[in-house]
Amino acid sequence: MFGLSIWDIIVIVLYLSIIFTIAFISMRKIKSQEDYFMGGRKFSKLVQIFSAFGQATSADTGPSVTTTTANNGASGIWSALMMLFATPSYWFTGVWYRRMRLLTMADYFSERFGSKSLSIVYSLLASISLMILLSVGFIGITKTVMIMTPKPVAEYSISEKAEYEKALKLDALEKANYAILTLDEKTELAELQLEKPDKNFSHVNKAFFIWLMVLIVVSFTVIGGLEAAFKSDVMQGIFILLLSVILVPFALYKINIIHGSHGIMGALRTIHEQLPESFFEVFGSPYTIDFTWYYIIAISLLATINVAVGPNQLVATGSAKNEYIARWGFTFGTYLKRIAIVFWGFTALALTVLYKNSLQDTDKLWGFAARDLLDPMNFGFIGLLIASLLAALLATSSMMMITTSGLLTNNIYKHIWPGKSEKHYVTVGRFLGTVVVFGAALMVLNSDSILNQLKTNWEFSIIYSSALWLGVLWRRTNRIAVWAALVVTFVVLYVIPLSLPLIKSDIRSNEFLLKRTNEVIEERVYTARAHDVIQRNQEIEKWETLNAESKTTEVCPVTITLGEKFTKQYRQPQKSIFWPQGIEVREDGSLIGKGTLSVDLVIAEVMGMRLKENKYAQNETIRVFLRLLFPFLLTIIISLLTRHPAKEAANLDYFYAKMKTPVTGDLEEDEKALRLSKEKPKRFDDTLLFPNTQLQFCRWSREDSSGFIISVGMVIGILALLWFLVNLGGKIG
Repeated sequence: MFGLSIWDIIVIVLYLSIIFTIAFISMRKIKSQEDYFMGGRKFSKLVQIFSAFGQATSADTGPSVTTTTANNGASGIWSALMMLFATPSYWFTGVWYRRMRLLTMADYFSERFGSKSLSIVYSLLASISLMILLSVGFIGITKTVMIMTPKPVAEYSISEKAEYEKALKLDALEKANYAILTLDEKTELAELQLEKPDKNFSHVNKAFFIWLMVLIVVSFTVIGGLEAAFKSDVMQGIFILLLSVILVPFALYKINIIHGSHGIMGALRTIHEQLPESFFEVFGSPYTIDFTWYYIIAISLLATINVAVGPNQLVATGSAKNEYIARWGFTFGTYLKRIAIVFWGFTALALTVLYKNSLQDTDKLWGFAARDLLDPMNFGFIGLLIASLLAALLATSSMMMITTSGLLTNNIYKHIWPGKSEKHYVTVGRFLGTVVVFGAALMVLNSDSILNQLKTNWEFSIIYSSALWLGVLWRRTNRIAVWAALVVTFVVLYVIPLSLPLIKSDIRSNEFLLKRTNEVIEERVYTARAHDVIQRNQEIEKWETLNAESKTTEVCPVTITLGEKFTKQYRQPQKSIFWPQGIEVREDGSLIGKGTLSVDLVIAEVMGMRLKENKYAQNETIRVFLRLLFPFLLTIIISLLTRHPAKEAANLDYFYAKMKTPVTGDLEEDEKALRLSKEKPKRFDDTLLFPNTQLQFCRWSREDSSGFIISVGMVIGILALLWFLVNLGGKIG
């Protein structure tokens, strides 16, 4: 069935049976909103670690890391590892979430700024953000499963066969040395790179599979709530870790078979022989289009700011028994994901050696490799892999769905229909959460690029992130400034880019907006490896053929020998400046922009920045910094020019006292401490780093310092692990 064996189907059915059993058992314990949305705030350190790991690691992780690594070399690992430098901040924000003692992040906006309407707007925007995040997981599992259920070429339809032939032609042109292509071939290469034809088609209908995933996710979460999600996360975490390494031994074995090498070190040496030296430059290479060192810095800073305001972060940590468990689970559960990512990247290098030339859409590389490596054993490994992907999807999706349930129920529905029973609100919450899953599914049907959706997700939360950081750390921040920053940022960065192409449809074909970055031809000097020698000989052979037919005026490439220094030319293709999803070629040959318009870059171009002359990553870096700075500057300036409304000012003392009141895990003791903080809101002022100012930074305790030092040590350790695995086998004798 769908290209799966009976063993594969048995494994998938067994997995689904186990998790739905957990869901039905958990359903019996749900009596209140706190039970459904927060699991009763009773989870231990182990459960918190795996829940943080599970909700941060979706089905897109493996495919997305494989995609960016295949396209960019080892530096592509940063597509998922970019938040590594942000992780030490979790040691502190984890405490914030628990000390807030709130059900949803939207409650923070209501309590801190005295505005229910602000919490409603946040709920709506955050739900959209969760849809974007969840859509990435749907894209990952859909593309992977479809490529693991391939249709034979003989069964392709007429249109599929035509696209298949184009894909073969594109492969041939990309393998050739660009320097010796004819003018017609260069033109054809550029056109095919825009078109991106596919040569792999599946038995599985994309829309059917997506809606099947929606049914599984919704059913599991509606039945079991957060408790089922957290309990299953321990098992699902094991599945995700299995996904991180399962292909490594099979890939290394096949590399040895194909290339005649022996053992682990032999396979590792072959990887370095078969891939260009530039492929192993962790912080950028001539292959790098998306992830240069400066773009990595920009995205890391953006991640540090934006991840803190994610609505799912409060749910993941606010459910902990006390603040120590909250910060420990949140921080080190996330580090578990970072370690898994490094192994994903290492796996991607091996898969690139084996399969890069077999696919045009590298989003499908991991699934294609899994099918080729595991299916011949016919022992349920493909089913195990699909079950692992389901586990990763469910771990994230259930958290997203429950978070949305809490936002829409507690911060919108209860305001419209107050005074209902706990059972009523739990029932409503169960079904309101389905909004995020259906929204994510619709997004996938309209955009199936993992990297584009990742970038959208990285940036969306900037709309309201200044409200959290400045609201917690700077007392002067007020409701008026937050409203202004939120509305203006949302309109400039999202409303205008989305609505303008709808209002003025011909804008997508506007010549000014179809500008692309200049084509970049780079030359690098490397030491020749076996792969380079073979490739150079092929280039010479092609030159001789073209020269005999008088089709080239280029100088014949020079023969190179193993170990010799040589110069290699790379072409970075033109990329759209103002349309993030690129430029599409119509059947009549005309061009149109895809996706939403980057208004910020249009403004930058009009103001004099010559973006066409920049590399693609430079323009992306400019865009990130513009988006990051704009709402913060706006919030600060307006806060300095205005005052707190009376309702907001009346609650400020208690809010800041509460944020300094530790959560012990004992309910009676916690209530007593809160009452005391309300009576004496200044009782923690001696902990302030800048007393008698508006700044609310506190001096670090021993726990703060030791945890931060360990966390920074983890960053260094993970970087060392990345360098070690990427360079292992790099010294060729």
